Amino acid sequence: MSGKNKFGFAPLDAAASAKRRPREPGPMGAAVRDVAENLQETTEAKIEQRRRNAEDAKTFRQAQGEGRVLYQIPLSDIFTDDLPRDRMALDEVAQSDEMEELKSSIRDRGQREPVEVYVGPNGYYQLKKGWRRFTALSQLFTETKDERFGTITARVESGDGDRISRYVDMVEENVVREDLSFAEMAQVAITAARDADVDEVDPAELVSRLYSALHKTKRSYIKSFVFLLSALGDDLKWPKSIPRNLGVDASRALRSPDQAVALRAQLAASASSEEQNTVLRNFVATSQSSNAPVPAKALAEPKQKFEFYVGKTKVTARQGECRLVSEINFATMPKKQLEDAVRAFEEVLNGGPRIR
Repeated sequence: MSGKNKFGFAPLDAAASAKRRPREPGPMGAAVRDVAENLQETTEAKIEQRRRNAEDAKTFRQAQGEGRVLYQIPLSDIFTDDLPRDRMALDEVAQSDEMEELKSSIRDRGQREPVEVYVGPNGYYQLKKGWRRFTALSQLFTETKDERFGTITARVESGDGDRISRYVDMVEENVVREDLSFAEMAQVAITAARDADVDEVDPAELVSRLYSALHKTKRSYIKSFVFLLSALGDDLKWPKSIPRNLGVDASRALRSPDQAVALRAQLAASASSEEQNTVLRNFVATSQSSNAPVPAKALAEPKQKFEFYVGKTKVTARQGECRLVSEINFATMPKKQLEDAVRAFEEVLNGGPRIR
């Protein structure tokens, strides 16, 4: 009997069937496999890159929100007219030997420290810290027309900074470097007290907020200069040149309005800082040697200011000024209503009928 079946196939040889045909991929299969492996590696690399990009973006946004990102800003895009400077005689500082030294350093080594700016009410950048660096670069650009000096490295304030904090930031750098005179620090407090966006009208009180990092003794000296500058005004022509002890002694000796009037007249006639300081020394010496009692009129002088509340409205009263700080938005009130309120206020002050 034949070993073949009806289809003509012989039984499989077990030994022969044990030999497997090689399963190695051909050229096309190898190419497909390589493409698949490369695609997987590329996909994994892209996923890892996207993860890193997301982390970098998060880190950048955090740094940007904290004001740690530095920008290159054209000088022409930065203004200096919103926040009063913490220095007196800016023109003299701009033409000083120290300014020339700073310009020489920037010319040779570039700007080493960033300035700080914020977005002002007009939507433009306003300078907060770094007036000397800004001025040095502006002068260099004007003199050389070199594009290197046409931009400035700046840190942009994050969020909506409050007004008093900007004053603090402005003076902080120079105070730490002991680069400001007591008269200049006092002038900052006086200027801030006159700022409509600052909630404190007493410059002496502002000293504690502006210079909280200083020792209380130094703050006391600044308050003495605040009193001296406020009492003598523009007749004190060279306040920066007044030594600390002389300023403090003159402030203590100045005890009555009559003294202030006489002293202002002498100061107005001074032709130099030396003459000014001589007038102050003579005033202190005369006051200390006289040991005269304080005139009754001076003792009866009212306080420079006092404060109280009417409901939720804070009232600050001082010579020639009565300031109201309230939750009411007076800018949205009709003009006629405000006029009626002021007329009623004046009527009561002039002895008219009280408003019930």
